[in-house]
Amino acid sequence: MDDASMESSMVGLLGRVTGTIGPGLVGEVILRIRGGAEHFLAYAATPKQRIEVGTLVTVMEHLPPRTVYVTAVYDV
Repeated sequence: MDDASMESSMVGLLGRVTGTIGPGLVGEVILRIRGGAEHFLAYAATPKQRIEVGTLVTVMEHLPPRTVYVTAVYDV
């Protein structure tokens, strides 16, 4: 799989926050990909948003190799 097809296949994946995401923070998410689960550095897709550990998120953008921009699946 080339980089372009991997990038597009990441958008829309569901994951779970394992390190708080927020302004001034580099968070972390775990995503199921390539037959397993991998950790990615994560930022909020919406500026100034804070996303707590355990929140279910969806990938909005992928910046290779291991950075994603995410948004919470459910508003709370």
